[in-house]
Amino acid sequence: MKATVLALAMKFALAGGCLASEISHHTFPSKTLERDYAYNLYLPDGYESGKLDYPVLYLLHGSFENENRWPVRGRIQGTLDRLISEGKIPPAVVVMPGSLSWWVDGYNEPAKTAFFEDLIPHIETTWNVISERDGRVVGGLSAGGSGAINFVLEHPETFAACAALSPAVYVPLPPETSSANRHPAYLNRDGRFDPEKWKTLNYTSFIDGYKAQDLVVPIYINSGDHDKYDIAYHGAVLFQSLWEHQPKYVEFRVVDADHEWELWAETIPEALEYVFRYTSRPQGRKPTN
Repeated sequence: MKATVLALAMKFALAGGCLASEISHHTFPSKTLERDYAYNLYLPDGYESGKLDYPVLYLLHGSFENENRWPVRGRIQGTLDRLISEGKIPPAVVVMPGSLSWWVDGYNEPAKTAFFEDLIPHIETTWNVISERDGRVVGGLSAGGSGAINFVLEHPETFAACAALSPAVYVPLPPETSSANRHPAYLNRDGRFDPEKWKTLNYTSFIDGYKAQDLVVPIYINSGDHDKYDIAYHGAVLFQSLWEHQPKYVEFRVVDADHEWELWAETIPEALEYVFRYTSRPQGRKPTN
């Protein structure tokens, strides 16, 4: 495993030195992708003692972005430090992976398969995290928000909760202005957007199967009221379908904003408080054989 500390987000201490966290950059070889898989990792204050296993959040980026967007544009380190210091969320490990796809097994790469078969096992064998369902949550924005929704609908046994900020959950198809129309994940051999590929990989392919099984995943959804891609509408359609199934375990927020980082940086605290409400607290490390 290769690791370097990000120059943009090194050890961070709050006033008085009472809390210090770290964000570092890592790669590991992915058999599924046949290349290195990159991710950024937030470790809470006290992690170095090695005495605890922590709940883990997988936080996904948007279309044509990478693993650095949440630390830089989302200012996630300071947000996590503040919420932990105020007792609003437990100390947690946060994984911010990079993907060349929409978190789907698209035409360009099997991103979903790599996430489940390569990334999660790597994290759970490398870092001190809880390796049961009640220790894992997932979230993301835009394309990453739709990825998070797909992950929990298709694999509810894996996650305790989900947060989807401005999720790109377009039904039946993305608007013409959406980057999905030019993203390699959905472009066929002729370089054209494949509407059937979109429909096959969108949440509508998984939601009936999710509702037919017994596990319930609490889900937080939000959108700006004048989102340029009409996600306030598409998010409401998703919310309504989920509310009919699990009225006590889905929330939908519409706020004064567009499809923008200002919205995501300002609303991620509420989303984090929601998902961590359903996770285990940090616990004593299990002995290794």
